[in-house]
Amino acid sequence: MQISGAEIVVRCLQEEGVEFVFGYPGGAVLEIYDAIFQQDSFRHVLVRHEQAAVHAADGYSRSSNKVGVALVTSGPGATNAVTGIATAYSDSIPMVVISGQVGTPAIGLDAFQEVDMVGITRPCVKHNFLVKDVNDLAATMKKAFYIASTGRPGPVVVDIPKDVTIAKTDFQYPDSVNIRSYVPINKGHPGQIKKAVNLLGEAKRPFVYVGGGAVLANASEEVRELVRLINAPCTNTLMGLGAYPGTDPQFVGMLGMHGTYEANMAMQYCDVLVAIGARFDDRVISVPSHFLAQPKKIIHIDIDPSSIAKRVKVDIPIVGNVKDVLVEMIAQLKAGDVRPDAEALGNWWTQVEAWRAPQSLWFDQPEDIIKPQFVVQKLWEVTGGDAIVTSDVGQHQMFAAQYYKFDRPKQWINSGGLGTMGFGLPAAMGAQLANPDATVACITGEASIQMNIQELSTCKQYHVPVKIVNLNNRYLGMVRQWQEFFYGNRYSESYMDALPDFVKLAEAYGHVGMRIERPADVEPALREAMKLKERLVFLDFLTDQKANVFPMVGNGKGLNQMDLPPHMRDLQLGVPPYDRDYGNLS
Repeated sequence: MQISGAEIVVRCLQEEGVEFVFGYPGGAVLEIYDAIFQQDSFRHVLVRHEQAAVHAADGYSRSSNKVGVALVTSGPGATNAVTGIATAYSDSIPMVVISGQVGTPAIGLDAFQEVDMVGITRPCVKHNFLVKDVNDLAATMKKAFYIASTGRPGPVVVDIPKDVTIAKTDFQYPDSVNIRSYVPINKGHPGQIKKAVNLLGEAKRPFVYVGGGAVLANASEEVRELVRLINAPCTNTLMGLGAYPGTDPQFVGMLGMHGTYEANMAMQYCDVLVAIGARFDDRVISVPSHFLAQPKKIIHIDIDPSSIAKRVKVDIPIVGNVKDVLVEMIAQLKAGDVRPDAEALGNWWTQVEAWRAPQSLWFDQPEDIIKPQFVVQKLWEVTGGDAIVTSDVGQHQMFAAQYYKFDRPKQWINSGGLGTMGFGLPAAMGAQLANPDATVACITGEASIQMNIQELSTCKQYHVPVKIVNLNNRYLGMVRQWQEFFYGNRYSESYMDALPDFVKLAEAYGHVGMRIERPADVEPALREAMKLKERLVFLDFLTDQKANVFPMVGNGKGLNQMDLPPHMRDLQLGVPPYDRDYGNLS
């Protein structure tokens, strides 16, 4: 029996085991929506803006091992989705975005709600398709899910003209995909892995640097085994948090622009660096010339060959799936009983502990004003470190990364590469739907939350009980910090002087709202919110307006040239006598 293109789309989603489709209807996709109405295999979640649909699919994907799916109409529906697509592309998130298109006879004629979705998204997708023949639809959908989820993951757009959704044909979903020009490499080269193992055996100051690729590859267990096997200090990038436990003694904190003192110094002065699923981006190492000023040997493991040596020349590149490569590396380490020199390693740990001793994330919490760091710290305590945490972008994002100790992967969900404000709430929706029994908290700011605050309506409709932790400092916090540091305290357009009453706004949407103004009330409010397991709770914390994120590596500076928090600025951070090996590290 022949079925319509719209029904084929639905059947394909069913074949892929899709649980949720996040979307917004419009003229070009009405046939698909009609087919969705007539099935009950998956749920459709009606968002209030197409950007939120893609962010929700993104959050769903990041907090699970599944491909997120979004469905938008043509024209403005498609262009509204682009920010979400670019966000997923920057962070390598597997997603299929189905966009409606005007009928094939009208393409290129400036028809109503026509945009060139393939052309617009070409720079920010892993791949995209325009399906002009209903007979190609099932095979294209199969390819889309395969491309999105294999190799280095990413978003794939399938643009479907309306007449293709109406046309009918026989349906047969392919069992497999064979794309001659796309063959991901999973196994690392044995010779390169052996070289890496031998180099680790020669290391005096080994350091393990773990990025989001380890999370995407589900390689957390292997990362932990490697780090403990060689007894090296370990750091995670912003995207890699949770790949190695944040409470483990060998973890030295996040590195980079707002990384800990010990992580950045160890990164700068190690002699053998193992980079796992990371890309040496500008927020991690700042300027490559500064980073490479201290000689070191670099082992770089990544599934994407284009990411290796893009910014930093490496000594031992290993192309392959992170999990598979680490399994082989660990096996070779154990078989050969290869380990770094114990005495040198002991000296290295003494140095690392000396860097850790001043506690670069320490802060003073007065009795009369709430520090944003304090709120995140208390959230970690109240949730037992077990919540799924999403964030928007800004100071609150950095405070969340610094003070919530993530012990497992897929627990921390944020826009790292693109830095997308408005990401947090819809991503929390997706994460909550993917993990209905989990506590999901969205750490946000009064500016970011307003960019997709309409999704409070979606949360009400679908009973999504996320907890919103709004660190409200009445400023565009990170902008204000940069204006303080680099623009002579000229706070150009960074003050928010017309904010809504967030408590009343939350209540207007049918949720629970709380305003917290005193430090003594922070923990009780969080505990009360967590008891309301079936309700969305909006916690509006009025925080210190001038709190800054430290440490901080400014533009053009090296990792060892941090702006330090006030309590560290007068310390004489001397080093043990091991400086004969690698210079004065102070």
